[in-house]
Amino acid sequence: MNDSMNPVRRRLLGASAAAGSLAAAGSLLSVSALAQGKARVDMQLGWITGGNQTGEVVAKRLGYYDQEGIDFAIQPGGPNIDGVAIVAAGRYEVGQVSSSPSNMLAVSQDLPIKVFAVGLQQHPYTFFSLKKNPIRTPQDMVGKKIGIQSTGMVLLRALLAKNKINEKDLTIIPIGNDLTPVLTGQVDAATGWQTNTSALKPLGPDRIDLRLWDTGVKLYALPYYATTQTLATKPEVLQRFLRATTRGWAYANKNRDAAVDILLKEYPNLVREDERLALEVQMGYTFNAQTQANGWGTMDRGVWQDQITQYADLGQFTKRVPKVDEVMTMDILNATRDYRLKAFSAT
Repeated sequence: MNDSMNPVRRRLLGASAAAGSLAAAGSLLSVSALAQGKARVDMQLGWITGGNQTGEVVAKRLGYYDQEGIDFAIQPGGPNIDGVAIVAAGRYEVGQVSSSPSNMLAVSQDLPIKVFAVGLQQHPYTFFSLKKNPIRTPQDMVGKKIGIQSTGMVLLRALLAKNKINEKDLTIIPIGNDLTPVLTGQVDAATGWQTNTSALKPLGPDRIDLRLWDTGVKLYALPYYATTQTLATKPEVLQRFLRATTRGWAYANKNRDAAVDILLKEYPNLVREDERLALEVQMGYTFNAQTQANGWGTMDRGVWQDQITQYADLGQFTKRVPKVDEVMTMDILNATRDYRLKAFSAT
């Protein structure tokens, strides 16, 4: 697969070079906060701030980070900000990307980062169609027009490979993030996140959802990562960060209206109705049987290995195939397991 079909890979190649130039700045991280008796934790996002950070905003405003001795701040991302390179260089302590393949691809390019928790237990990436022309299974895609963004092509190819469907048996149409082509019949299905409820409104009650996870392509969403150096030298800081963040999400789960009110105090440009509906959907991905058994933020080594195998089979790793223990670690989760279980049970 050539690079023109994988903009993520091109960004990661640039990130590897950028990481070196940022390393000097990274050496000064946390100095001022530690001088005040707190450990500084900046969380670099891969997108602009919003509802995905409800738990962190709650934890910050209710003082949970303060109680853990953490001076916490969220650093927004955007189209011109390479969050992975920034964290890999040591400039900020924690990062979060939208989807787990970004972490795998970064490690495959030798960026020194590793995932230590995940926000959503299953990826909400979904194929949306309408009842008049439903796509309920991967086999229903045969003979249909599938609208997809360029960055989603690898996900579609993973789905087809997993379900032994030839790409030539369907028509792929490039689209943007707007789902209008489904309504107009330009495509039979289009992709997006199930948690993006405002974008899904136009499809109405006749919407049919086929989740990528249910097709056998099991990815994580909103993974938290840090450098291997931070994991080795400051594990207690990451443990305190994870405990406070757990409390924030547990509070948001139990007090959803109040959590959205707190979110809007931090980001008053957001629309309350949209955020409240989105939070309802998101909580189904954040808290489930896995978190009930192992606490908020948990993940499965086997799921990570399956992801790596699928991406390797699709030729996505141009430099080398990363080992699962290079991509993720259970150390921070294991060290905080009892605490996170108590926080979940309190919800």
